[in-house]
Amino acid sequence: MPKRANAKRDNPPTPMLNDALPFFMVMLLAAGPAHAQADYVLREARIYTASDEQPEAGALAVRDGRILMVGSESEVLDAYPDAPRKSAGGRAVVPGLIDAHAHLMGQGRSVMQADLVGTSSREDVVERLKAFAEERDLPDGAWLRGRGWDQNDWPDTDFPTRQALDEAFPERPVWLERIDGHAGWANTAALEAVGLDALRRMSDPEGGSIVRTGDGTPTGVFVDAATEIVASEIPPPTPNQERQALQLALETTARHGLTGVHDAGVDMATIRRYREAIDAGRFPLRVYAMIGGRGRAFDHFCDEGPLRGERLSVRSVKFYIDGALGSRGAALLDDYSDDPGNRGLLLQSPEEFQQNVRRGLQCGFQVNTHAIGDRGNRVVLDAYEQAVPNAGRTVGRHRIEHAQILSPQDLPRFAELDVIASMQPTHATSDMPWAGDRLGKERLRGAYAWQSLLDSGARLAFGSDFPVEDVDPLKGFYAAVTRQNAEGEPEGGWLSDERVSRRAALHGFTIDAAYAAFMEDEVGSLEPGKRADFVVLTKDIMQVPTHEILEAEVAATFLDGEAVYGEL
Repeated sequence: MPKRANAKRDNPPTPMLNDALPFFMVMLLAAGPAHAQADYVLREARIYTASDEQPEAGALAVRDGRILMVGSESEVLDAYPDAPRKSAGGRAVVPGLIDAHAHLMGQGRSVMQADLVGTSSREDVVERLKAFAEERDLPDGAWLRGRGWDQNDWPDTDFPTRQALDEAFPERPVWLERIDGHAGWANTAALEAVGLDALRRMSDPEGGSIVRTGDGTPTGVFVDAATEIVASEIPPPTPNQERQALQLALETTARHGLTGVHDAGVDMATIRRYREAIDAGRFPLRVYAMIGGRGRAFDHFCDEGPLRGERLSVRSVKFYIDGALGSRGAALLDDYSDDPGNRGLLLQSPEEFQQNVRRGLQCGFQVNTHAIGDRGNRVVLDAYEQAVPNAGRTVGRHRIEHAQILSPQDLPRFAELDVIASMQPTHATSDMPWAGDRLGKERLRGAYAWQSLLDSGARLAFGSDFPVEDVDPLKGFYAAVTRQNAEGEPEGGWLSDERVSRRAALHGFTIDAAYAAFMEDEVGSLEPGKRADFVVLTKDIMQVPTHEILEAEVAATFLDGEAVYGEL
């Protein structure tokens, strides 16, 4: 029988050096509140704890960054009558929100590029680029970069061409990432920087494609692995630009109530940058970092063992098996409904992927794999099923990132194999206008199947994939419980049977996301002994009519009991 979503798992978390409560805290908790003074009591609150034992409370007490007590206001005030008091003003309080799949540096870098999200046409893209280039006063020869275009939102849904950019930018190289990060669009100047004649003769790389005209000339669009052909020619950002990007990203996450982020694909340079900011006291976030595939970081942590810290942990690896649905790179079992003969891309062969999974397990990593299409998901599930039993005891809790399109026969395998589905609710509401065109009606039954996975006994961890989607977790919460866009469409929700309850949505962004990072004993719910990570909201997202959820804002974000955004 499959395990229920809240059942205790067979694989206990591997102990972390800082997972155990400090000895003095254990003694204080054991001795009871009468023997411990609190730094403060948070009162006049409606607290949603994400704990099954005590789902709601009216107050909590904090000491040394941890929660001492959670209960009714009278109980907590009676226990700590002399403690300073903070008032939530009758507002809702939830555990610190955790994004289980995002790209922290990508968020910061996106702020430093032209924002193309929501563009309505090729012409709209060009106008935004011109305004950005003028505002930033780019020097001659500097590359103009942008991110966020999506041809599916335009009147003409075919991929754009370089000629659409050439008139406005005949000499400046332009490189624009698609919203999903799985395709890029270049102008002719950018292709000339790479070598246009060489590109004409070049074969498509494994796991990628160069979109071409009938005579083999590149149109300017590169998909998946082919994007690196152009991206590798762009001068890298300076260290100062990278530090600036990180600080912009950290300010954004704190403002939106995020106290934790699972960073989906990092390298050694990024890890060093995070540690530098942590050492300087400029890192108001807990990051659970996934190593970006095989390479220097993989080898380092395989040899040296995991990094386990209060603000940064590295103990997992992220692989890719396919591309994205929007750019028709997701690997499908059958042809795309709107592109006969195309079944997407496997970015590595099943055999190579099996070897990578096996090596990750040998290194003691949690293995997390990007898989979007039904074929991609099947390849990953097959590899996990074959590799895990032969690897001896592993850390477990292996994940599939996105798990967007599932064959009905593969859906129950998540629970059977104890694989976590790390999913992003706003992907569904962004993709719903055109996903049916890609997949056809029959395959939609296994698309973005949150409730079906929960019913099967699988565990979900929710995120956003920012900057692919908006960083705001409340938008993800709204999408999870409504399956509607911001205008409340479609009525009743798209594929409405896959909506989840507000409790399940909150758990997906808190305790279940914490579980997916082996951190549920430290964060993810508001319980005595855990870290005092919590968020005060201007609206009660657990009670207000669904159309008011998007009106909620973060009044304050607390990490280790200290405000990192707002104040009370």
